[in-house]
Amino acid sequence: MTDDFLGEDGLENIYAWSIPVHAIIILAEMIYSHISEAKLYNGKDVATSIYLALLNFGLDFIMKVFAMGVMFFFYNHSFFSWQFTVWYWLICFIITDFAYYVLHYVDHHSRAFWAVHITHHNSEYFNLTTGFRSPVLQPLYRYLYFSPLAFLGFNPWHIMVVYAIGQVYGTWVHTQTVKSMGILEYILVTPSHHRVHHGCNIKYLDRNMGMCLIIWDKIFGTFEKEDPNVPVKYGIYPKMPDNKPDTVLFYEWRKIWKDVKQPGLKFSDRINYLFNSPGWRHDGTGKTVRQYQKQHLEKQARKLKQKQSA
Repeated sequence: MTDDFLGEDGLENIYAWSIPVHAIIILAEMIYSHISEAKLYNGKDVATSIYLALLNFGLDFIMKVFAMGVMFFFYNHSFFSWQFTVWYWLICFIITDFAYYVLHYVDHHSRAFWAVHITHHNSEYFNLTTGFRSPVLQPLYRYLYFSPLAFLGFNPWHIMVVYAIGQVYGTWVHTQTVKSMGILEYILVTPSHHRVHHGCNIKYLDRNMGMCLIIWDKIFGTFEKEDPNVPVKYGIYPKMPDNKPDTVLFYEWRKIWKDVKQPGLKFSDRINYLFNSPGWRHDGTGKTVRQYQKQHLEKQARKLKQKQSA
């Protein structure tokens, strides 16, 4: 591989190469949707995805110099050096994918970060354009998750090249047209796995966080297989009141502000409303995803017990 491919030019080339490929497969899926009357697309929904993608791209461009500066600071003070062998690239890919898993996990389990990430989940449609429905503010902090990799001696440009390749793949799994990928279902994040991730069914909430490798979810207990008896319901609950651009972007932030400014709250409660799990409430009236899922499992267990004793 040449230095041009491995550096900033390589990163730009990957995104430039992916644009026509994405356009072709999105068009193909749209044609399939129309011919089969699957109704996978909605014009306003696609427009919202494009709007969010452009905002994300703009902020990413603005943050680029600062973000890479932080990562190169860690790289220049790294305590390990690597030879650029195939093992270097393999390890870089694996730990970059793990760093994304951690980022994604936090996005789902801390309310302020969920307020950023929710824009990727609020669509009730699931198609290839959903992959472009970006968490707009993520460029403000994403690099912090990759900086430890630079501290381990991985060149920041190499990290971002690997991440970009993963993003391209991660876009392709946003589809309902691929039912199964066979043996790859055990290794990679597949469309089936990612359909689960976008479901608002209680069983599917906060599952399958990986971008390329599904092994992290299996290791850390966040894996859920798509159940043919539980069709995926896409979107968030409760639904947003409308799809206006400002509603989509600031929906959860407005709810956080309403909770934080309640009179008489302790300072720790205000912090919890900002960073604790979505659904947490200081008076105990709220329910987090884990609480909902615990109750769901208990309900299923009671039903099974009643069925067995009947």
